[in-house]
Amino acid sequence: MPPTSLELSTLGHRIRHHRVSNGFTLDELGERVGIAGSQLSLIENGKREPKLSVLQGIAAATGVEVTELLSTEPPNRRAALEIELERAQSSSVFRQLGVAPVKVTKGMGDETIESILGLHRELQRREREAIATPEEARRANTELRLEMRTVDNYLPEIEKLAERQLKLAGHVSGALTHRSVSIMAQQLGFELLYVNDLPHSARSVTDIENGRIYLPPASIPGGHGLRSMALQAMAHRLLGHQRPTDYADFLRQRLEINYYAACCLMPETASVAFLQQAKKDRNLAVEDFRDAFGVTHEAAGMRMTNLLTHHLEIPLHFLRVDGSGAISRVYENDDLPVPMDVTGSVEGQIVCRKFLARSAFEETNRTTEHYQYTDTPAGTFWCSTQTGTTSAGEFSITVGVPFDDAKWFRGRETQKRVSSTCPDESCCRRTPVDVASRWAGKAWPSARVHMQMFSPLPRGAFPGVDDNEVYAFLDRHA
Repeated sequence: MPPTSLELSTLGHRIRHHRVSNGFTLDELGERVGIAGSQLSLIENGKREPKLSVLQGIAAATGVEVTELLSTEPPNRRAALEIELERAQSSSVFRQLGVAPVKVTKGMGDETIESILGLHRELQRREREAIATPEEARRANTELRLEMRTVDNYLPEIEKLAERQLKLAGHVSGALTHRSVSIMAQQLGFELLYVNDLPHSARSVTDIENGRIYLPPASIPGGHGLRSMALQAMAHRLLGHQRPTDYADFLRQRLEINYYAACCLMPETASVAFLQQAKKDRNLAVEDFRDAFGVTHEAAGMRMTNLLTHHLEIPLHFLRVDGSGAISRVYENDDLPVPMDVTGSVEGQIVCRKFLARSAFEETNRTTEHYQYTDTPAGTFWCSTQTGTTSAGEFSITVGVPFDDAKWFRGRETQKRVSSTCPDESCCRRTPVDVASRWAGKAWPSARVHMQMFSPLPRGAFPGVDDNEVYAFLDRHA
């Protein structure tokens, strides 16, 4: 991938630092490496990407290694301030103000830059408080879901990154072991530690300074949760994540770290080979895919959304639905009619009662997948559903495909077939006339209030996380 403007800016600062340290002017160093001083100035200001030969010449002239020039760390405090200001002034929050960015000059003191940065930090804090509402979260989530739909939920760069890290750790095949995950952490300079006092608002905490990743011990028995959370924490470092600039950025980071963890637990090469053979045998099944890699049913179903369309040309849908029928997680690129509100958001909407994702809760046998064909206004779909239970209640995991692609899946021979006309109110949302007339004016339900309606999502720099809790936690373990 081409370097970002901030990466070029950091490189430019490091080149300038070593040039000045050696007492060279722009023209003097330019002459030594064979370029004009004006070209070198563009490189130092992050406006031009240098060729490798130029970098090698600069390194030789200043007495450092090329890797030293390419380090992502600012060379000094002044450079760190300038880079942070450049990042702040390139944010969408600042650009929306229509205010001209401040141009940093040599004569501008560090105190002045720090004061300007203080204003930017306060601007970002106020913006997070103002926009990280449930409505904003739904809007950002919808935009990200639609964006991922256009790429068939497939992120090739993260796939390659995961396979590279697995290879470095010596993982060849089979389920990813706890030991391999620990080795992957060690190669990044981190130790995995399990503690009982993690902040309640954080799934894990990474101590960057001391090279520690803190995880809850409760995740150990299930295995998958432990590996996944550790891999997600590592992904933040591997993907170069910075503090989220807004809620959309926060959601994108969450998607990327979840994607990376899934790629490690179910590597692309091995997973595609498994799925291709299963398709050849006309025996695709979420439960087989799950068991082959030692992950949860939900993880296997979601991983299918990453790979089936891109590699096997099978469009599909995925639903996680809670016991009340509300959708908590969704993906579709097969045009399954899913309920949505006026903003286009699907999460939290109630799925049709006739969808297997909801009717499966009525089944007495909960140990196996259930299958169903569903006729909808957009065509007929086949699906498989598995139910489960957590401390928060029941849930179901559904993976389905259009009728023509059911031939590749186990369970295609099911005789269960229903018809859904949702979002038509008469399908399952409108009470039958006789029942409505029987109870009209004779019932008074007391509604359950969802407390998240009253709570803003962020409590700190990361939406949903209390910074004070995290910093106090790190102080205890430093």
